[in-house]
Amino acid sequence: MAAAAEIGAFAAVRAAAPALRTTTLPAAAAPQPRRAVVARSIRTSTSEKEADLTVGTNGSLSAKSNNGNTADATSQVVSANSRRKTKIVCTIGPSTNTREMIWKLAEAGMNVARMNMSHGDHQSHQKVIDLVKEYNAKNTEGNVLAIMLDTKGPEVRSGDVPEPIMLKEGQEFNFTIKRGVSTKDTVSVNYDDFINDVEDGDILLVDGGMMSLAVKSKTDDTVKCEVVDGGELKSRRHLNVRGKSATLPSITEKDWEDIKFGVENGVDFYAVSFVKDAKVIHELKDYLKSANADIHVIPKIESADSIPNLQSIIAASDGAMVARGDLGAELPIEEVPLLQEEIVRTCRSMQKPVIVATNMLESMIDHPTPTRAEVSDIAIAVREGSDAIMLSGETAHGKFPLKAVKVMHSVAQRTESSLYNPATSPSLVTRPQALLNEDFSQSQLSKMFGSHATMMANTLCTPIIVFTRTGSMAVLLSHYRPSSTIFAFTNE
Repeated sequence: MAAAAEIGAFAAVRAAAPALRTTTLPAAAAPQPRRAVVARSIRTSTSEKEADLTVGTNGSLSAKSNNGNTADATSQVVSANSRRKTKIVCTIGPSTNTREMIWKLAEAGMNVARMNMSHGDHQSHQKVIDLVKEYNAKNTEGNVLAIMLDTKGPEVRSGDVPEPIMLKEGQEFNFTIKRGVSTKDTVSVNYDDFINDVEDGDILLVDGGMMSLAVKSKTDDTVKCEVVDGGELKSRRHLNVRGKSATLPSITEKDWEDIKFGVENGVDFYAVSFVKDAKVIHELKDYLKSANADIHVIPKIESADSIPNLQSIIAASDGAMVARGDLGAELPIEEVPLLQEEIVRTCRSMQKPVIVATNMLESMIDHPTPTRAEVSDIAIAVREGSDAIMLSGETAHGKFPLKAVKVMHSVAQRTESSLYNPATSPSLVTRPQALLNEDFSQSQLSKMFGSHATMMANTLCTPIIVFTRTGSMAVLLSHYRPSSTIFAFTNE
């Protein structure tokens, strides 16, 4: 497999020109608002001085001013393989929602700031959006952060408890649809049809499987269980029924309010929770089109119902997220690695970006160093071809958010450095011939140019320069995963 290139097929040169407007060709053009460039291998210059691009024999690229003086190597020479290409998504929460921390996360390697709408309110999320936009406006190094809004979705959660409840193996414990109940042996749930969705013998998984309970019986308003695997039950823990999905709409009323909030603030991505089929993607995209909103839709593959519809969901979307927590709760846990590989492979074949998420550095919520298994997990995701990898609790409420980002950055970068082998690129040599056997079109011509440009760049160890109006050609080049940098320019 060729190296995962710089911002992963995390395809979004944002398939629209605004994403590329950090560099404009006409000198007299008014400066455009800076937006996140989230596409593999895209890097644009923030310098307003006229310069010539000089490619060295070692594949490095330097900027040479018109007076003939070559700029300082440390700031102007860009090695073709020196920067991490797999992108890092960081969830912003109590540990990181300050100006200082967002700046530090960006310097440590964050590429996308994620807001989890399951927590916080619009006021707190507005603060984060404003801080990210402030960073983008003031940053002069060319590192632009994207904003991702992650919908709450049709989650079933336990109610608030005054203090954590310790569940012990063999103990009887109940869940009720009565609101506000919290005792040592009963707690409420937020879903009125919970009673109808469970049956005797079902296994309830709490907090992604950290605790499990067997359903013994139920009444009109209460599910009676026996604790199988105990633990500490805190407020608002996620509940799953193994092998089943809740009969809830994929986009709830709260989600629509959050989506409108995202449109008003011009976020870059929606991560849509518990997508079961492509219908909900089409519904959301129709709404965004009517609102004239350029926001990319990333479905989270995390329910049992989504797996049979995987192809159609990804085809309708702008990418996908492998949300391994709930996926491993609803399906046998041994299936998760195989499903991850399948989802990544499917996204790559459709030229869609893919994010691998959940528990990547879970131990670093409380500890300053990762486990060796976590390091291997990151490396495997990168080697499989993931365009982005995500941190959740590690940066939202963990004790060591900056260290977690630095670990993820260094592991991804080191793994990428071992993957640069043109011989393992995705069928570059055979693709052009295959195109000739099809009904020729403008799209197929673009693919042929992209394929050959990548082969030439990999062979000569040189960067690729592309001129694009919509960003689509840069995204296409990204799919072929060149080992060098893509420089995209637009006159829009």
